Amino acid sequence: MNSQSQTIPQQHSVDPITLEVIRHGIVSITDQIDANITRTAFSPYVYEYKDFAVGLVSADGELVAQCTGGMPVFVADSVGMAVRDGLSVYGRDRLHHGDVVVCNHAAIQGQHLNNTVMYTPIYAGPERAALIGFFAINVHWIDIGGITPRSSDIFMEGLQLRSIKLWSRGEPIQEVYRIIENNTRFPIELLGDIAAQHAGCMLGRDLTQSLTDKYGVETFIDAVKTILDQSEAAARAQIRAIADGEYRYETFFDNDGESDELLPIRVKVIIAGDEMTVDYSEIADQVRGCINSGYYGGGRTTARVAFKYLIATDEMANEGTFRPLKLILPEGKILSAHPTAPMGNYSQPFPTVIDAIIKALEKALPERVTGAHFGTFSGVRFRGKRENGAPFDCHDSGHGGWGACATHDGAGPFRTMAHGDTRIIPVELQEAMYPYRIVEFGLREDSAGAGKFRGGLGFRKRYQILGPCDLQAMFDRVKYPPWGVHGGMEGKSGRITVVKKSGESEIIHKSKAYPLEPGDSIVVETGGGGGYGPPSERAPELVKRDLRRGYVSTEAAAQDYGVKVGLS
Repeated sequence: MNSQSQTIPQQHSVDPITLEVIRHGIVSITDQIDANITRTAFSPYVYEYKDFAVGLVSADGELVAQCTGGMPVFVADSVGMAVRDGLSVYGRDRLHHGDVVVCNHAAIQGQHLNNTVMYTPIYAGPERAALIGFFAINVHWIDIGGITPRSSDIFMEGLQLRSIKLWSRGEPIQEVYRIIENNTRFPIELLGDIAAQHAGCMLGRDLTQSLTDKYGVETFIDAVKTILDQSEAAARAQIRAIADGEYRYETFFDNDGESDELLPIRVKVIIAGDEMTVDYSEIADQVRGCINSGYYGGGRTTARVAFKYLIATDEMANEGTFRPLKLILPEGKILSAHPTAPMGNYSQPFPTVIDAIIKALEKALPERVTGAHFGTFSGVRFRGKRENGAPFDCHDSGHGGWGACATHDGAGPFRTMAHGDTRIIPVELQEAMYPYRIVEFGLREDSAGAGKFRGGLGFRKRYQILGPCDLQAMFDRVKYPPWGVHGGMEGKSGRITVVKKSGESEIIHKSKAYPLEPGDSIVVETGGGGGYGPPSERAPELVKRDLRRGYVSTEAAAQDYGVKVGLS
């Protein structure tokens, strides 16, 4: 029996055994749909990279459960926001069994338009009369038109759909499908992904309905309320263990992609009793570049991801978990931009913001904070036309090192905290689909920050270009590399080296459209994580192990750790 059952509020009558069956059942359903979408989607960004998330939302639009491998920035909380907007537009009376609604509207979700939530109501009980919730899936649609993600306002970024029915009472609305099909460069892939998303909503609805029918509507609703209340109680207990006070940290984001101006990332965390407040009052204002996000898709999302990482590590990600988390965020900030602001690359600052919140609590939670992770999208995007004139658009994202903690070395290479378990698209698939060959792929020596426990390593990847294309690059954490904590050293920043076929080379970090020709190559080196504790306290045998494995060079071992021994 889960230990959480000891804190069941008295007003809910569900027995503890049934509670645990329902608790794990709803997560199991979201995980099953996660697996189904992976098997049935058409674009590799969904079936390999896993740029989506599955959630169960209550009848009032509260997040109840999510798949364990979903994108954190999607379920905290774009799915709930989309459902709440649909309820305001249609009302419960106009949302019927078999209806399917889609929403990607920046004014609602505060993210770029590719992130499209699809959901369907779940009715259960006698005559299917009780609305018990919504099954919702957010998928990054591969392309929804627009000029380019690097835009000057949201209207340049593509098709906007605010709470539009895609299906009505079990029948597709063909007019909406035609609008979508004729506003994308990749209709086959997109419509295939939409079909997988729709099938996931239908099966998730039916499985949740069956679970509810098995135990009864009243029991199911009581169980959901209890789960949320327990998650809240557990989170509040964790906060009470932290000393009251105000904790601050300041770092900077390199630039917005349109100028070289540093953007301040200043955060204040306030602990008061059993509540935690994240104050973004002094964070950068909205910018011209397309790295803005809205209040719910930006400020609240980053605060929730950091909160989950630090405070509610073992709790389900649901609305109850986040009830003790408060936010101070004025309008017009980079994380609370106006709805028409450009948001094509909205989440680029997120890893830095999340790391800053963690760093702010370094003194309050010395055993729980970690060094900064590489904390940048390390985005590499190739765009061009194939020999037959068809366009291609390939996103390949860098994975890097995460920060070390009080008990062990940093992990990685993994994606950022904003991404969760998104994966690297296999080399073989990339080479089969796009005009380049990957000729080198391995860990990047000396990229990790030194410390009693060192950070995780980044990787080094070399692409040999086979056809003409443009390169878009999105690297950050260059001027302010991933920091260490409690005396640990910073990790190395990432970079891209473009090597022309003539032999000339150039290091870049951000580019809008860098022209590449056959024979050119690019070398992508991702950053490492920050260390934990003074390097002088690292056990010499661990340094020797890292030398044998090629994680650390003999020069770095001598300079950072004072270890001047051979590899034997």
